[in-house]
Amino acid sequence: MLPQFIAYLLQYIKYQEKIIFGLLGIILGKSVAKAQFDEPVNKPYRKLEVDEMPVIETLEKLDFQELILKYQAKHGKVLKPVARRKNSVVKVPATLTCPKCSAPASYLYANNGDKGQYQCKVCGCLFNKQNRFLKEAIIKCPHCLKTLERIKERKDFYVFKCKNNNCSFYQKKLNQMTEEEKERFKQDPQAFKVRYIFREFYFDFKPLSKESPVNPKVDLSRIYASPHTLGLILTYHVNYGLSARKTAALMYDVHQIKISHQTILNYMNSVALITKPYVDHYPYELSNSFCGDETYIRVKGRWHYLFFFFDAVKKIILSYPVSPNRDTQSAIKALDEVLQKFKTIPDDLMFVVDGNPIYILAQHYFAQHGIHFDIHKVIGLTNDDPVSKEYRPLKQIIERLNRSFKGNYRATTGFGSQEGSVSYVTLFVAYFNFLRPHASLEYSVPVIIPELEKMPNMPERWTKLISMAQDFLIEQQSA
Repeated sequence: MLPQFIAYLLQYIKYQEKIIFGLLGIILGKSVAKAQFDEPVNKPYRKLEVDEMPVIETLEKLDFQELILKYQAKHGKVLKPVARRKNSVVKVPATLTCPKCSAPASYLYANNGDKGQYQCKVCGCLFNKQNRFLKEAIIKCPHCLKTLERIKERKDFYVFKCKNNNCSFYQKKLNQMTEEEKERFKQDPQAFKVRYIFREFYFDFKPLSKESPVNPKVDLSRIYASPHTLGLILTYHVNYGLSARKTAALMYDVHQIKISHQTILNYMNSVALITKPYVDHYPYELSNSFCGDETYIRVKGRWHYLFFFFDAVKKIILSYPVSPNRDTQSAIKALDEVLQKFKTIPDDLMFVVDGNPIYILAQHYFAQHGIHFDIHKVIGLTNDDPVSKEYRPLKQIIERLNRSFKGNYRATTGFGSQEGSVSYVTLFVAYFNFLRPHASLEYSVPVIIPELEKMPNMPERWTKLISMAQDFLIEQQSA
């Protein structure tokens, strides 16, 4: 009976809609009324696909000193440096050199004012600081060996495309289409990816390195709370995932220590700033199997992304940046924090990630800087391909880490600032790596430090960890 009533109700609503449509047609005109009831077009975006690395041919290098001598022999005079105007606003950076002949900055023109293009007076090469790589190498399609053409400029990278119609990659994509897809391709070619694409990143590599330690706002040596009290607060707030308000209430109800939740947050930020350099620069003993994933956290009422990279064998968190964007630059920063843990990068280095293409783009970025490693993608929840079947256990390990973090993070209900989110994640990583026993490690902590093992309880271990982190800071600053 109920299904019949629902069907009748739907039919009645459609009938009412026709009446309203007709009345609007009389009042507003047919075209306006039709526009009011037009359904939105569901036009799905084409999924981002990342192709393999291109063939890179290094250009022949020239010597600017030899070119200057040849110029003198040919013209009978010396090729002088660029004569610059005294009051010129646009200046060429003193460290800049020509990518083709290595001529110093004194022989370089600011070719288009302050827009960043330079020209070498010695060899005539045109370049800018971002696309120096393009002047040092020719990028070719790996399928047909034709030179790629730059077609677009994005925020952080250039897009290159193979426009050779005889390319085997292009022909294979066309042959794989069904008749319906071919008809659609004629009408809307942008809906299909049929040509080889390469993205060359041009944001700087150096700014991704870690910042120098920052002095905390609250000096822990001057706080009214004792070191043991601070250790208790850290144990409740970080180990057991209690909110700052619950931690403050517990300190008063159980220990008769009156402390505000804001003071607890201030303590947490100071401890995090002190311990972060120690956590990031500790000489971990690592395997060659790493897994990574991103999870959501709330910052200032908006969703941010926490990128975890994790040693799947040693159970050590190696990377944990928080970013408002789930983009390639964030993935590069997360991988860079892992790579900094190695003195020499192993040849068999491997990362297991999900199907998000930002990690493949990050792999391409590091390959452009001579850093090579393998990326294995585990896609979906079922093992539909051999790679997912082989590396599913590693992906499940990082998912388990995300659940552990969410169990502690949930009580915070989000963070009021970017600094607060970074502080909490830093303390969680310090706890996870140095203080938390793991069942898979026979209930040992991932990183065993004898000084911490000697401490009788968890609050004392926290205070000892802070003391060791402070000693590390002093050593680092004196060095």
